[in-house]
Parts: sequence; C-alpha cells; structure tokens
Amino acid sequence: MLKKELRLKYKTLRKALHENDIESMSLAIANQALSLPIWDKTYFHIFLPIASQKEINTEFLLHILAGKDKEIILSKSDFETLKMMHFLLTDNTRIVKNEYQIPEPVSGIEVPSKQIEVVFIPLLAYDKLGNRVGYGKGFYDQFLSECRPETLKIGLSFFDPEDQITDVFENDIPLDYCINPYAIFNFSIT
Repeated sequence: MLKKELRLKYKTLRKALHENDIESMSLAIANQALSLPIWDKTYFHIFLPIASQKEINTEFLLHILAGKDKEIILSKSDFETLKMMHFLLTDNTRIVKNEYQIPEPVSGIEVPSKQIEVVFIPLLAYDKLGNRVGYGKGFYDQFLSECRPETLKIGLSFFDPEDQITDVFENDIPLDYCINPYAIFNFSIT
C-alpha cells in the first residue's frame, strides 16, 4: 500500500480505539520492550504521545527507563526547519504542548543526536521489512540520519505490520525493531 493510504487507514483504526485499550496495549508494549537486547545502553530517546491522535502512552516505558537509571532524552520540533532539538529529561524539565498538541520540553540540557543510542519511534504503520510511515513531515528521518549508524531504531505500534509499503524513498530510514502489544519484530536479522 501507499503511505498516503496507510496514513488514512491507521488514523481511522487508532481513532476507533477505546482509552482502556490504549492503556492496556501501551503497558503490553512496555513489557515487551523488557526482552529487547538494549538495556546495556545509556542514552534513550523517547517521544511523549499526542493524546488527541491516540498515540501509544509512553509513560510505562518512561517508568522502566527511569527505574533502570537511563538517560532519557525528549525532543522539541521546529516546524520551520523540520528539525528536532533533543534535551535531557531532568527533574527541572518543563513540558508544554506546542500548537500541534505535541508535549515537548521548553528547554534544558541539549544532547547531540550522535550521543543517542536507542530511539523509540512513533509511527502510523510499518511493514515486514521495517519500513515505517509517520505523519509525513520527515522529522524522524532527518533526526535518524544525524544519529550514528549503530543507533537502535525501535518503532512502537498498536498493530501488526503491513506486507509492504510500496512508496519507500531512498532517504527513508528503516527500523531495527518494532514492538506491538503481542510481538517484537526484528528487522536486522539477515
């Protein structure tokens, strides 16, 4: 399927989810993450969900990361440049929703992309090859291109993968893993 068709399909599927389902599936995704071979890493980037878009509640993953004393990094988006700035989450971090209802840090200790070892990625859809579909602005492709090649890219989804996204572009950066409530998909196995 084309990205445009997948965006429509998965926005509709997410819209139909009940709050209780979102919470229980988000918890299941966080529990699945515990079995990934990532816990020797230190710098973890995570997104805060856009509640109105019924995104995965990453609060459960945040608790796991904090409990394991990981350095947690959040981003702030610049919609003029389509770039993200990354900040260390501390006790003093103030989170504010931007005009698109994305919760973001106001400011803080900036962290360079090259320092980040694991990135949890929001997405609308993904396929069996690890290709992903987001909202279409390219923020994450830009960000991931700035990371080191060995940075682990982990998608989070409520749903199973599609067979194939047919309009993948050269600059699209695939996932290493995707976690849904029932399984972990490993795309780096050759």
